[in-house]
Amino acid sequence: MRLKNFQLNAIKSLLECMDESNRDIILKSPTGSGKTIILTRFMDEYLKSHSKTVFVWLTPGKGSLEEQSKAKMDKYIHNSQTKLLLDVMTSGFAENDCCFINWEKLTKKGNNALKDSERTNFLEFIEKAFADELEFKIIIDESHQNFTEKADAIVQLFHTDKIIRCSATPIVNKSAKLIDIKEEDVIAEGLIKKLVAINENFPQTLATDNQTIYLLQKAINKRNEIKQLYTDMNVDVNPLIVIQLPNNSDALLDTIETFFAQLNIDYENDLALWLSGRHENLENIEENNASQVAVIIKQAVATGWDCPRAHILVKLRENMDETFEIQTIGRIRRMPEAKHYENSILDTCYLYTFDSKFTEGVKNSLGKNALDVKTLFLKNEYKKVSLIKEQRTMITDLRNPRKALKSINTYLRNEYGLSGKKTENKTRLETNGYIFSNDIIKHTVSGDVAVLDELRESENLNSITLTEPLNTHTHGRDYHNRIGRIGLEIGLEYNFMNTIIGKLFGDKFQDKDKLLSLSSRELYAFVINNFDRLRRDVRNAMAIVLSQIGMDLNRVSEKQFYIPQTTMFTYDSKSKVQTECEDNVYQGYLLSAEPRSSSEKKFEKFCENSKAVEWFYKNGDKGDEYMSIVYLDNANRQKLFYPDYILSINGETWIIETKGGFDRTGKSEDVDIFSPKKFDVLKTYLTKHNLKGGFVRYDKQSEELCICLENYSDDIHSNEWKILSDIIK
Repeated sequence: MRLKNFQLNAIKSLLECMDESNRDIILKSPTGSGKTIILTRFMDEYLKSHSKTVFVWLTPGKGSLEEQSKAKMDKYIHNSQTKLLLDVMTSGFAENDCCFINWEKLTKKGNNALKDSERTNFLEFIEKAFADELEFKIIIDESHQNFTEKADAIVQLFHTDKIIRCSATPIVNKSAKLIDIKEEDVIAEGLIKKLVAINENFPQTLATDNQTIYLLQKAINKRNEIKQLYTDMNVDVNPLIVIQLPNNSDALLDTIETFFAQLNIDYENDLALWLSGRHENLENIEENNASQVAVIIKQAVATGWDCPRAHILVKLRENMDETFEIQTIGRIRRMPEAKHYENSILDTCYLYTFDSKFTEGVKNSLGKNALDVKTLFLKNEYKKVSLIKEQRTMITDLRNPRKALKSINTYLRNEYGLSGKKTENKTRLETNGYIFSNDIIKHTVSGDVAVLDELRESENLNSITLTEPLNTHTHGRDYHNRIGRIGLEIGLEYNFMNTIIGKLFGDKFQDKDKLLSLSSRELYAFVINNFDRLRRDVRNAMAIVLSQIGMDLNRVSEKQFYIPQTTMFTYDSKSKVQTECEDNVYQGYLLSAEPRSSSEKKFEKFCENSKAVEWFYKNGDKGDEYMSIVYLDNANRQKLFYPDYILSINGETWIIETKGGFDRTGKSEDVDIFSPKKFDVLKTYLTKHNLKGGFVRYDKQSEELCICLENYSDDIHSNEWKILSDIIK
């Protein structure tokens, strides 16, 4: 098989990276770029010049991706020495082996590979390979999918010095070597389509009685146009529509099936279904001339699914906060015959959706957030570190609907200048972006993009406003969904939140402080059209403190705490400091960690540079999985305090909380009014469990980190504050 130029360059880069010091290599490879071909040829080339080497190629879950990858290597690399897990369990590892293993077969309960004696066999085969002086090189395919702490524990067993992580949407670790195959290069070689057309030829203002039918009709019309062009060119390709459903979408599925039935298309005749636990008419669907016209899926189809004739994607939504998966777009980007036809219609793939959040989803999938993020795994030696954590015994934050109503009313009046004049209030709310209409108003975009990065550039796309007549029956579920989710923002049940909305804006409730007087239809449309704004304003209104019921602090629940096996680590890749912390409990923890306060950054540098600190862990600030201590606020309400750091100093466990420092005049910069209470409960906890610790703050006058160990003081000149380096040394 003749390789493309970008594939040859990628193989060259991989071979060069193997000779460098970095352990991690990231291969960012767009769907359709021939990633498996690149990697199998790379392994073959590497093994030709390196003896005593075994490659272990790890793949995720369902879809038999490991078998597909092995089959491709057997096909394209003659005399390759490939194995599956069963082969390894039979004969172990040997020099020049390329072993394709589904990591979930090793980690999931119910699989046989690592049960009792077989587990011993697998570990013994690894140890035997070490005894034979074999070295393992690891490839992690589709590294963004389901790679858990259990999978990482398997990787650690191989003691490898090289890990190649492959994905179309990788989490990029700046300390790793990145090999980035550009979409432009793959397009130039004709392997994927030139453009992604989004909502092609949609009008600027669009009214429709049924969004699903509108999108399906657009898709079928485009498919027929593409099919006719292929026929005219004597190309035997039958273009396929991929229809992606949201979860909980039985009604939508019925609508789709009815639509196609009217065209004499059903599961017996050219319609396919690929849902979890239900497959219909999928035989030979990947073939270019297969008969199926459309396939209905939910989430992205099975990993490794390769159907180059897929040309059109219809993405549907239904009250879901789903992200738009870039891998799903990749399914419609391949060229059926791995070449362009120099026809703009055939060299384009088509996306139809009213999902206004898809650009945000693509941005997240591409890793374009303000901060870089990656999953870190706990080092094996710290998996048994344990403390006692305290939790609240029951929910003590009992919201009062009457006070919530008053708080929201007060907030809206202050924020938008509202009064008792309802007509004037409507004008003021409209001026501030609230929508008043008897129709449901939605927004989407249309336009053409060559590469997916351009989906983030709003100036490249046209804004489209969609209006749909309100139907209280069909939109009733939307209204109830929105009310329930607004209530969840402040811990109120649906009935309470519905009453509050009615008293504020509806005409059925009599309330002297009512802001609007909308009919039932108007209220339905108001809530649906302004859901995001209402949710934000209700949440902001809860900044007003509500009265709480006190609890006896003695009724504290104690549980065992272990450091979490994984953490989603965020960091600033643009920081000049990308030092990896050897003393942190997680592999790959960087000093560029964000978000971090100034005191936290300085303390982490201190830990990394101190010979007395053996290891340190940065605790989370919310969640049951983190270390917490219970304290009471002035309303006698139980609250949780999450100390910042747990660390080992000269063999002893310490707990440290960092706070805002002191300026050059000695003035406190700590904004946490609960610091004294937190210090007292931390001191009590440390005494109870025979541990050490305190509060650490940065003194700008002395340019030193200082620690308070015994009695809390907000005066840096007090003898309670000691120089940290004098205490920990």
